Amino acid sequence: MGLLRWFRNRLVVIAGLLTLGYLLLPNIVVTVFSFNNPKGRFNYEWQQFSTDAWTDPCGVAGLCGSLSLSLQIAAWATLGATVLGTMIAFALVRYRFRARGAVNSLIFLPMAMPEVVMAASLLTLFLNLGAQLGFWTILIAHIMFCLSFVVTAVKARVMSMDPRLEQAAQDLYAGPLQTFLRVTLPIAAPGIAAGALLAFALSFDDFIITNFNAGSTVTFPMFVWGSAQRGTPVQINVIGTAMFLVAVLFVLAGMVIGNRRNRQKA
Repeated sequence: MGLLRWFRNRLVVIAGLLTLGYLLLPNIVVTVFSFNNPKGRFNYEWQQFSTDAWTDPCGVAGLCGSLSLSLQIAAWATLGATVLGTMIAFALVRYRFRARGAVNSLIFLPMAMPEVVMAASLLTLFLNLGAQLGFWTILIAHIMFCLSFVVTAVKARVMSMDPRLEQAAQDLYAGPLQTFLRVTLPIAAPGIAAGALLAFALSFDDFIITNFNAGSTVTFPMFVWGSAQRGTPVQINVIGTAMFLVAVLFVLAGMVIGNRRNRQKA
């Protein structure tokens, strides 16, 4: 009875730890195999511990070039989607105009639409316009499908804002620009940051839309897919592990900054 009571009292914690372990298991496998020294072309079976891939992460031709290209596209797509998405979110929340309801509904369409449908539609658009497939078509496509996610994140934050704060700033003779920069923007910043991070992750990780509209351009996800057909180099695991560690550091830094701010407020 005592063991059953202990298990019942900690059931939620145990379920949470098991779920977290299940989610982290692929990352652990990728990290472990980044130290592998496979005998063949495929890095699927553990052979021998080695740090050669870590000392030469760009040892595979085209890997770092595709990684750099993906980072550039993700950065520019994040910037474009964040700026446009923030303005759209403010317009949908603060202003009343014709077809506002239709725009509000259509903005969520890319989130519900299968990626292969959007990819084929964008490819048809680019071909009809006579555009050359490559960096710019990938960038435009990424901005288009990231836009909805940014609008959703920023819109939720803007809707929760107290308009009396902006009114108080105006009562204290703050101009529209000063009110926006010192009151509105800092309050909306968490939603904007969340949308930007989501857009960056989605853009960097995308394969389906990119594969349709890339032409001869090769991004990192396309490089990984192509490598899986002929032999997966250990350096891919190294890049994946490094990206995971960077993401963890960002999360930990955000938690530390948030805790410090809460202590200062207290």
